[in-house]
Amino acid sequence: MKLINFTIIKLTFFLIIGITFAYFITLPLYLSLLITGGLLLILGTVFLTSKKQLTKNIWFGLMSFLLMSSIGILTVNIHNQKHFKSHYTNTISLSNDSLNTITFKVRELLKPNKYYHKYIVDILNINGEATTGKSLLSITKDTINATLKVDAIFICKTDLKPILPSLNPGQFDYKKYLNKKYIYHQIVTSNQSLFKSESKSYSLLGIANNIRDFINLKLKKHHFTTEELSIINALFLGQRQNISENIYSSYTNAGVIHILAISGLHIGIILLMLNFIFKPIEQLKKGKLIKTILIVFILWSFAIIAGLSASVTRAVTMFSIVAIGMNLKRPTNILNTLAISIFILLLIKPMFLFDVGFQLSYVAVLAIVIINPLLQKLWKPKYKIVNFYWQTLTVTVSAQLGILPLSLYYFHQIPSLFFITNLVIIPLLGIILGYGIIVILLAILDILPQFLANIFGYIISAMNGFVGWISNYNEFVINNISFSLLYVLVSYILIAALINFWKQKSYKSFKWVLIGVVIVQCTVIYTNYSKPSNQLIIFHKSRFSLIGDVSKHKINVSHDFDSITQSKNRIITNFTVKNHIKNIENDSLKHLYILNKNTLFIIDSLSTYNVKSFQPDYLLLRQSPKLNLSRLIDSIQPKQIIADGSNYKSYVTYWEAICKKRKLPFHQTGKKGAFIIDY
Repeated sequence: MKLINFTIIKLTFFLIIGITFAYFITLPLYLSLLITGGLLLILGTVFLTSKKQLTKNIWFGLMSFLLMSSIGILTVNIHNQKHFKSHYTNTISLSNDSLNTITFKVRELLKPNKYYHKYIVDILNINGEATTGKSLLSITKDTINATLKVDAIFICKTDLKPILPSLNPGQFDYKKYLNKKYIYHQIVTSNQSLFKSESKSYSLLGIANNIRDFINLKLKKHHFTTEELSIINALFLGQRQNISENIYSSYTNAGVIHILAISGLHIGIILLMLNFIFKPIEQLKKGKLIKTILIVFILWSFAIIAGLSASVTRAVTMFSIVAIGMNLKRPTNILNTLAISIFILLLIKPMFLFDVGFQLSYVAVLAIVIINPLLQKLWKPKYKIVNFYWQTLTVTVSAQLGILPLSLYYFHQIPSLFFITNLVIIPLLGIILGYGIIVILLAILDILPQFLANIFGYIISAMNGFVGWISNYNEFVINNISFSLLYVLVSYILIAALINFWKQKSYKSFKWVLIGVVIVQCTVIYTNYSKPSNQLIIFHKSRFSLIGDVSKHKINVSHDFDSITQSKNRIITNFTVKNHIKNIENDSLKHLYILNKNTLFIIDSLSTYNVKSFQPDYLLLRQSPKLNLSRLIDSIQPKQIIADGSNYKSYVTYWEAICKKRKLPFHQTGKKGAFIIDY
């Protein structure tokens, strides 16, 4: 069975090409409309011609694939509200920090951080003018910690701040992440500055949020702990905002973080339960149709209650297609099912393509379909219980092999004990989900006996305890693995070649394995050759100074951190992992760095300098030195001035104004990010 023969897979492939093209290269909306319309007209002409001549026409297939790529480009443009005049970026000036009266509607609750409660909001009105577009809302934490409700409308007078990109190389780029969600600015305010407006409109997300609040209110009556409630919300309601960092880290290190995101595993188990419960309906006239409609309706109702997150939506879409095939006795192929669900989802939400969970889940299912049958042939246990655990192990290993390159690229770690955790957790997940649904239904009806709630709470706590125990074996978690996107591509080439050789042991398939090995070796050589060398980086770190000097594939690190900051700092780790640097050496901060033909001079809080004998190319100001900058510039005449994160903001603003007046380049790491000098 050749994968390339499936038409829907081909169409989905070219749709993905179009979406990827539109993500990296922006085309005007009108141009993408014209191209799509033109290709549709040409396709219709080719179709009529070939039909009239009763011959197969290669041009029809070619134009179909080009049209599909064009539809992918058009889909991305249509979903980006910036292409429409009503978007707030096209209605107001954002060049300065002017205050605007902004009316917004709460759309989604996000996980809060140490200082802010975070939300995604829809901007409805700015200065009396109706607008569209989404924004990030950050509300400072204070004594009033009431959570804003979804669909609530508020008015505030503030400015729209741009979302800053990552300030250090190798750091997670939150700006790029939000751009994929069409969010480009943020509102930073406080509870006291918000004025609630009357709202009579309700969205699906708002209704779902009210249902979740109602369920939580009922569950709290039965004395579940905070940790137990957070896991229940993750497993059954798709909400992970309240999971503590410790619990989240435990599940990550144990290799079962996928348990906490409603995905194909959860929806598959629920589908099997529903299929069993509604089995008697098949006896009725058109019973199978009624049963299918009921199952699909319940699955999508569950998806809405869970907030229509990417993981829930893709899982329910895929299993809705599976449910239709199962109950209407239509032959379904899992590869076709995957392609159809991807096709539908990307037409509705094209940016799902760049969602990490979206990629991991589909690659995992694909790996299970292709690799698992090969692993199961290795051993055929006689006993059912042994066979059950053997199948669980092979499915787990297949999925992990499939997602390994992507996991290394995104997370840079391997939880070596993942198979042990999965062997325990996955068989119990069906029981936990079934029991949990009964507990929630009884709680909603106010007839849940306390002893049933206590048992369920104990099961959740026991699962947390087991996962925490496994995650404590830190020596089995391999961290900080350097793995680039190029490594991901060549890894899948090699994996595909090995699977092909496993299935067909021939000279031709072995030749492809050797080609794959050569490609991997060439990639490793290229990566080592392209490592940064002779580079000095002034990193941004609030209240501290951090300098890295890269030479001969190692980095000398200088800083003024205290012991606590040093233990928590990941700036250097992120940089070295991204750039495949293994050797890290510590050094003390100097006042002068000779960088080949360039010099960097540093003035700290002592403000002592006597450099009349030379003129440094770069001047770094750190720890807020009290000095006359104009006089210093006249004295040493630097070509550029840098201020790192250790300085007071008022000082940096003053220095920037002086440099602007004197037309001298000024770099503030708090705004522009790390400053890099190649030498």
